[in-house]
Amino acid sequence: MSVSQREIKKQSEEVTSLPKARSSKEVLLISALMAGYSMVYMDKNMISTAIIPISGQFHLSTSQTGMIMSLFFLGYSLMQIPGGWLADKIGYKKVLMLSLSLITLFSFAFGFSASLMVFILIRFMAGVGHAGYPPSCSKGIAENFSKERRTFVQSLILSTSGIGGILAFIIGARLIAVNWHYAYYALGALFAISLILVAIFVPNKISAEKMKVQTKQVSFKTVVTNRNVMILFIAMLLANIAFYGNMSWLPSFLKVKFSLSISTVGTILAINAVGGTIASLFAGALLTKYFNGKEKVLLLSCCVLSCLLFLGLVFTNSLALSIVFLYVLTFLLTSIFVGIFSWPHKILPEKVIGSSIGIVNTGGTLGGFIAPMTFGALISMAHGSFSIVFITLAVAIVLCGLIALTVKTEK
Repeated sequence: MSVSQREIKKQSEEVTSLPKARSSKEVLLISALMAGYSMVYMDKNMISTAIIPISGQFHLSTSQTGMIMSLFFLGYSLMQIPGGWLADKIGYKKVLMLSLSLITLFSFAFGFSASLMVFILIRFMAGVGHAGYPPSCSKGIAENFSKERRTFVQSLILSTSGIGGILAFIIGARLIAVNWHYAYYALGALFAISLILVAIFVPNKISAEKMKVQTKQVSFKTVVTNRNVMILFIAMLLANIAFYGNMSWLPSFLKVKFSLSISTVGTILAINAVGGTIASLFAGALLTKYFNGKEKVLLLSCCVLSCLLFLGLVFTNSLALSIVFLYVLTFLLTSIFVGIFSWPHKILPEKVIGSSIGIVNTGGTLGGFIAPMTFGALISMAHGSFSIVFITLAVAIVLCGLIALTVKTEK
């Protein structure tokens, strides 16, 4: 009887220890993926501040600096779908490490750059490196977490956009104020640390149970011809034209219009990034609890309000009011992004979710490619005025909301 009790106790201890061990590994996995994603967003945010001293040192026009920022997103857009395909072929961890290795290399290389063409080439190659991270990260989440938990984990990953912004505008902006070269040496070092974390804490293979689950392959043509996929592709394209158009030129706008130092601009945008992190999590709660099935209402409302705030930035000469507009815009634009990004899970068949999100997100990266370059040219044509940028952003975000209304949902 006593032997039986000891065996029962031993078995119960083993059973209770398994979830703890699994939980510990999952926390380390999520932390490693978030560390890499935070660096990805830090890089995206930091260039808009670094471009200010770079343009002054090398006498670059807004059209030329716009090219530097846009070519990053061209590389990103061209390689995002192939990056997802590669993750399926050789495994998500290998692509994560390849991606972080490339970004580490080109972050250091950017710090040593000294000409326009080299700046453009290196940022393009950095975009190629970035392209593999999001689809591989999503695949890692899908293979390591149950379907019920993926949305929560994904919301944590999306919140790193704010964390990356905080790092960019607190650490990055202060280093840029001293010497922009130092900022990219530090960025390269942080990417190298993220690479090490992924190498240690991200598992190489999925569990034996999940290996037994076979998923039916869906042709690329089937996904591309899905009406809702293409509508969301266009909506994300317009949303990110607004988001990255705002993010790319906002530091220059604040510095020029209100004669602020780079450190001051960095502080303003760091606080804004904190709001972005909160907004991402809050938007997820809104979409789940209050606007489930009413996504069109939320998206259109956010788009119309964003339009009015963009126009407000054109007409106000108050720094305080401009900062308020900026912070509210961040909440609204983040809600729009989260809404579009998560919508495929609710309205598309499960068998096309992976491919469809890859296509929708490619629309977003194309928006990031179009916005900086186009608006840089517009600013040059307007002799340094930012008004035309904000008016164009207002039009783009309203179109985004109107296009979202055409998504077909089950009644």
